[in-house]
Amino acid sequence: MDYEAVQSGREFLELKQRFRRFVFPLTAAFMLWFLGFVLLGAYAHEFMATPLMGLNVGMWLGLLQFVSTFAITMWYVSFANKRLDPLTAELRAELEAREPAQGGEQ
Repeated sequence: MDYEAVQSGREFLELKQRFRRFVFPLTAAFMLWFLGFVLLGAYAHEFMATPLMGLNVGMWLGLLQFVSTFAITMWYVSFANKRLDPLTAELRAELEAREPAQGGEQ
C-alpha cells in the first residue's frame, strides 16, 4: 500500500483538518484555563480563600477542572462520532477495497 499517497489524499487531509480544527483550539483553551487556575492558586491566595456556598473559590475552581475535563471528553466523543468516524469509515472501506491486508485472503 502506498501510504504516502493515502496521506496526501483528499479524504485523509479532510480528516486531519477536521480533527485539528477541533482539538487544537480546545486544547489551548483548556491549557489556559488550567494555567489560570494554577496561577490563581499560587498568587491570589486571598481570592482563592474567599468563601462561596460552603467552600472556598479555590475548591470550586478545582472541582470545575474535573467538570471541564469530562465535558470536553463528552464533547470530543460526540464530535468524533458525528464528524470523524463517518469519514474514517469511508476511508477505511476504500483502502480495504483497494488492497487486501497482508497475509489475508480476499
